[in-house]
Amino acid sequence: MSAQVSQEVPGPMKVLVYSNDRKVRQDVLLALGRRPAADLPELTYVECATAPALIGLVDKGGFDLLILDGEATPAGGMGLTRQLKDEIFNCPPILVLIARPHDAWLATWSRADAVSSHPINAVLIADAVAGLLRSRLTKSSTTKSSTVVTA
Repeated sequence: MSAQVSQEVPGPMKVLVYSNDRKVRQDVLLALGRRPAADLPELTYVECATAPALIGLVDKGGFDLLILDGEATPAGGMGLTRQLKDEIFNCPPILVLIARPHDAWLATWSRADAVSSHPINAVLIADAVAGLLRSRLTKSSTTKSSTVVTA
């Protein structure tokens, strides 16, 4: 009798991309594709162009990662990141897109989990997103496996 070990394959991971600029949202989606790394599940995307819509969607939950444009107007991604981290219990990780390297301190202030720059560099953003999603999966599997059942 042989025991087979089945590895649980998670379903698609849900990513929200916020920017008032449709081209920025498209660039992010094209850079990441369906899967930013071979060891991760496929991604599904929700695009968002306004701050009220972003807050409403995140408040409903279900996202594994948020990507916010720090250059969005009228509500920038860094201020929204700070607000979400303050107001959303167990807020998903947030990657902020910045235009200038010297804005990194603002991303730190906002409590962003990662930063990537404009113009979008497909390799760099994919690496950052893969790292955040791997951490999310590890945290999720640790929480599931820590449940103790006694009979």
